[in-house]
Amino acid sequence: MNTGTQLVIDASDLAYTELNRRIRRAVQDGAAEVLLRGVRGHRYIGAGLHGAARIYVEGVPGNDLACFMDGPSITVRGNAQDGIANTMSSGTVVIHGDAGDVPGYAMRGGRLFIRGSVGYRVGIHMKEYRERIPVLMVGGTAQDYFGEYMAGGTLVLLGMERRADEPIAGDFIGTGMHGGQIFLRGEIEDRQLGREVGRGPINDACWFELLRNLKDFAAEFGFDAGQFRREDFVRLLPVSHRPYGKIYVY
Repeated sequence: MNTGTQLVIDASDLAYTELNRRIRRAVQDGAAEVLLRGVRGHRYIGAGLHGAARIYVEGVPGNDLACFMDGPSITVRGNAQDGIANTMSSGTVVIHGDAGDVPGYAMRGGRLFIRGSVGYRVGIHMKEYRERIPVLMVGGTAQDYFGEYMAGGTLVLLGMERRADEPIAGDFIGTGMHGGQIFLRGEIEDRQLGREVGRGPINDACWFELLRNLKDFAAEFGFDAGQFRREDFVRLLPVSHRPYGKIYVY
């Protein structure tokens, strides 16, 4: 069904395979905007899509939202499950609620904005190549292994609206990290860090780039970016680009 220039697809009675078939056909036929209603755990929404279409999701999408996506944007007006932006090459994903485990797995480009909190192993194996530098920003808190085996890109954790006694992240932050950078808005204890990361400076150029992303994040969710101050952030960097080199045979 078309509503003005927006194509509306009711997913209520569709299997995930049929829903994704209709989304792909709509994008191939030139739809600029697609609204998905009645989404209840449908998997692989946006998987492998190319182009510049904008997809809006009402409901809770299932695993691997936007996996292998290259170009489009997806906005979820609620929560999302595991594996968001798995190996995504480019594009934008915006989640207005919480998300599950392993968002940004092997993400290679584009931006993933999550307003709420996330689960375990956020940004694991994220990569970057030349001008493709993925950015994953989380407004709430995260569980263990934030930035595990990270090879590139930027992870940002803001810890907004958390309790005074609630840690911003769990343990083993940056375990196996060998590329990229992590920004945490709040103090962390050294015991929470993996052995492969250390604290680094936030110079003017670094802050300028972080602030640019913070302003976009704030604009997306409708709050004031003026609350963010450079001195509130901790920057983590890998101490080696080959942390496990001694265990290899070559």
